[in-house]
Amino acid sequence: MGDRLTGKVAIVTGGGQGIGGAISSRFAAEGARVVVAQRSESVAQARVEAIRSAGGQAFAVSADVAQREQLRALVARAVEAYGPPDILVNNAGIFVADDPLELSEDDWQRTMSVDLEGVWWLTREVLPYMLDRGGAVINIASTHSVLIVPGCFPYPVAKHALIGLTRALAAEYASRGVRINAIAPAYIETDMVSGYLAAKDDTSGERSRVAGLHPVGRLGQPDEGAGPAFFLDSGV
Repeated sequence: MGDRLTGKVAIVTGGGQGIGGAISSRFAAEGARVVVAQRSESVAQARVEAIRSAGGQAFAVSADVAQREQLRALVARAVEAYGPPDILVNNAGIFVADDPLELSEDDWQRTMSVDLEGVWWLTREVLPYMLDRGGAVINIASTHSVLIVPGCFPYPVAKHALIGLTRALAAEYASRGVRINAIAPAYIETDMVSGYLAAKDDTSGERSRVAGLHPVGRLGQPDEGAGPAFFLDSGV
């Protein structure tokens, strides 16, 4: 596509599939060296092979963003292989929805660990490499970050908090050359959304209802999430 990210090192969590996969491929096509992080090593490796086949540079890392030691190891491997990271995309996330009074403690903690705390701890690991030399952090939030839909608890709790985290860190580090932003997609054709639809008694009816929530009358595609991420990162 181009060379606007040539020489840049990017880490993308959940970078093997869905929005993260599309971002990994787009960044590599623009010249970045991409670290594709995913819980499933096979999913990450499949994305890396596609990137390399297209002439890009990437390698795969198996990492659970809920595990701080794995996040430290992820950044260490990125630095060893490619050098200090210039771009971080916190894309990995899970969708948990239950009746608030029925929600288990484990499901509450799992949601917060992945959708909020993992973002903070990984950002904390990369920030020292970006301060004063410049960098960009993109957090993949959700429309659930700005509105509440009944029946989705506790997902919007974590996503609202993610916007607060993004704004607080953006204000803290803007003067030191680090740009921190969030993208809030609506419903995108990913495995997570497909799983949500498949769990409904009337899958086709729910798909039609969800599609009708969008002005364009359809679900978004993963590639449509890569464009905004590239725009926010291409100035580093």
